[in-house]
Amino acid sequence: MTQMPLVAAIALIVAAVLFVVGIITLIVGFATHRVSMESPLADDDDNDDLSDDTATLLSMLPGASVVVDEHDEVVRCNPAAYRLGVVSDDAIAQQHVLDAIHEARKSGGKRQFDLTTDTPERYVADQNKGDHVATQSVHRPNWLKVTVGRINEQFVIVLSDVIRFAQVRDSFITNVSEQLLGPTEALAKLADSLESGNLDEQQVAADARQVRSSCSKLNHMVSDLLLLIRAQEPITPSSANRLNVMEQLRATAARLEPQAAEAGVQLNIKGDDDLVINGEADQIDSAVTKLIENAIGYSKENGVVSVSASKDKDGDRAVIRVIDQGTGIAKKDQARIFERFYRGVEQSNRTADGVGLGLAIVKHVALTHHGDVTVWSAPGQGSTFSLTLPLAQ
Repeated sequence: MTQMPLVAAIALIVAAVLFVVGIITLIVGFATHRVSMESPLADDDDNDDLSDDTATLLSMLPGASVVVDEHDEVVRCNPAAYRLGVVSDDAIAQQHVLDAIHEARKSGGKRQFDLTTDTPERYVADQNKGDHVATQSVHRPNWLKVTVGRINEQFVIVLSDVIRFAQVRDSFITNVSEQLLGPTEALAKLADSLESGNLDEQQVAADARQVRSSCSKLNHMVSDLLLLIRAQEPITPSSANRLNVMEQLRATAARLEPQAAEAGVQLNIKGDDDLVINGEADQIDSAVTKLIENAIGYSKENGVVSVSASKDKDGDRAVIRVIDQGTGIAKKDQARIFERFYRGVEQSNRTADGVGLGLAIVKHVALTHHGDVTVWSAPGQGSTFSLTLPLAQ
């Protein structure tokens, strides 16, 4: 009699674990595929200043390579250095790199450090040539490992290599693995209770509830992982994916109204009914849902969550704002809240079971729609999340 619940629980957990492992494989594979699409390392420019031997040597070096002379002028350069934002107009564009060059030239040795850069607009524009509709560029940072060393009294070499995707992949796998420990530990505890000679029915019931809660959290994580996969699929503007922003917001808010009512929170929806974007309806719905759910979760009873849509000051983008009167977000957390699995210390009863993927989903929906997401917040003053998307042409 006690074996059947145990067998069923084991089957449930094993199936869930196998499913999540499959999801991890898909996401890691997808992220690896995106390296070649997002990393601006392709070397397709000509550089007439390079001798054949030097050009061959630089082409074999990993990442971006730059040689500067005693006047800090760039005399040899792999085109990848321009795309990574290390070099601009034949000069070093990053002050941190320039400081390291001066130190290496003065005292020798090598300098190694991590650096975050942005791909210059003109290279992003080149990547977007051929689009049927002109849209805002997608901005993704380049995470670089930089090495600076002196060749001789005249020349210093700078080597840069992209490390962003390896770090994200490893961190992602680690976080998912940690999330799986809860259900397996709960199942082991239930198994111990069922295998004991003197069964305590209350203890077994408590352990079973813990297994159910862990499985519910696992199910939530799997659902969000699937959303995260879909949120990274590229969007091609066309007449088939034109969306009225306010119609989408009202539909999403109507679905979340019962959740808001249960939490004692009022939803207010307003905005420009003429705003139209190109987008995947399910993705936009997922992003707005995550923002509203977060606002509800962090709001106090009798609080108000306002959702609005309007044009930006330039008139070519729609700005969806979700404003709450909740606890707010500490300054130190704001830079990390869009990371996968990151959760701040200030959690409410309604947000305690989250897994930290909601805002990561919002970020990727924004990026794949050639938009952006930002946050303003202060402790005790609530938060305003702004999802900005290009208007349809």
